[in-house]
Amino acid sequence: MKFDGIIFDFNGVLWWDSHLHEYAWKKFSEAVGSRSFSIEEIKVHVFGRTNQHCLQYLLGRPVTGDDLKRLTQQKETIYRQLCLKQEADFKLSPGAIELLDYLVAHDIPRTIATGSEKSNLDFFVEHFLLRKWFDSKQIIFDDGSRPGKPAPDMYLDAASKLEIEPAQCIVVEDSDSGIEAAYAAGIGYIIALGPANTHHSLTKLKGVNRVVESLENFPMELLF
Repeated sequence: MKFDGIIFDFNGVLWWDSHLHEYAWKKFSEAVGSRSFSIEEIKVHVFGRTNQHCLQYLLGRPVTGDDLKRLTQQKETIYRQLCLKQEADFKLSPGAIELLDYLVAHDIPRTIATGSEKSNLDFFVEHFLLRKWFDSKQIIFDDGSRPGKPAPDMYLDAASKLEIEPAQCIVVEDSDSGIEAAYAAGIGYIIALGPANTHHSLTKLKGVNRVVESLENFPMELLF
């Protein structure tokens, strides 16, 4: 079966930064929540989730309004500083540029659906020159207007931006919550991305059609 468009998760897919978010959340949780997130908590309650969800889980109370903005920027400042310290390694993931160039050359509709909030999205657009491949007006991010992953809303809205039915879209995801969101949205083909030691567990997730180690292994000739 061929598909008409593709939606990428960003963190952990186009930019391999899971270790940076893990470190930033641990430092932040120790400073603000008086405890450090465990690895399992990060997998379930951080990766793919909105900051509001992460903060409410950490603090055990509602986090909204100015409180949400302040705490979000406190954590994301730590994260963005870590990104910049990567220097030459602060770059798109293996195979990303080649795949994105292919999509542009073949006029294949594409966008991003990310749990990142606006300041991080702007940071990524600037540093990764994302306007070369994406219409920034079509990118779905955490603007507080919709439920975050694992709810399907982000992927439904992304497909709508592309004017393509979800069943005719491919999604590339790395997190359990993101894969759950894509499946709930009725996405036609879900590619799970992760290192080899995660493939066994990723394969078991409902809706996953293929598992790859990087975008270098993307089966474009089979799907477009």
